[in-house]
Amino acid sequence: MAHFLCQLCAHSSGRLVTGDCNKDIHLWTPVEGGTWHVDQRPFTAHTRSVEDLQWSPTEATVFASCSVDASIRIWDVRAAPGKACMLTASQAHASDVNVISWNSHEPFIASGGDDGVLKIWDLRQFQKGVSVATFKQHTAPVTSVEWHPAEGSVLAAAGADDQITQWDLAVERDQETASGGEDPALDTIPPQLLFVHQGEKDIKELHWHPQCPGVLISTALSGFNIFRTISV
Repeated sequence: MAHFLCQLCAHSSGRLVTGDCNKDIHLWTPVEGGTWHVDQRPFTAHTRSVEDLQWSPTEATVFASCSVDASIRIWDVRAAPGKACMLTASQAHASDVNVISWNSHEPFIASGGDDGVLKIWDLRQFQKGVSVATFKQHTAPVTSVEWHPAEGSVLAAAGADDQITQWDLAVERDQETASGGEDPALDTIPPQLLFVHQGEKDIKELHWHPQCPGVLISTALSGFNIFRTISV
């Protein structure tokens, strides 16, 4: 098995899922003696390489996956692996779905794709296959996305365009100033976009600090960066 990604379950000690280039997902369960039991029956539904996995922050048996096949899928490990795919957005992005992040406070999943698009999915409407918000700020593939650990409406994303963007879904455009502004170019910027961080090269991953509010760390070819904006 050529596994290249894994996700540890926060609700079940040691349990994890792994995805591979052969489009399969496997469940790993720790056993006595420090070894693992790997279920050889893969979770099958994706048709191309699995790119990211996320356990549900509230349900210990549920996880999400995304793939080069442009889909996002929701699984329940209580079912037989061949029948465990419960929900599917088959054309979540125009091409590869690179990354997903499951909101700890709201029933939302954020996704980023090779199309440079950041999408927000409401799990209550997931089966419709239509995102509730779509943002096209990045000009190259989105390489990382993560919800803020304490603020349910805030998230950050990184892209191959050497940008990190911060967003707040709770922000709405002021209708009194939505039109007739001095700079028409500003009208094309989503009001939810809080901040754009530049200056790094080839950004691969970002994470919010779990204890220091608003602090982000990113890894890039140019090095590690730790920063905080006044926006969050």
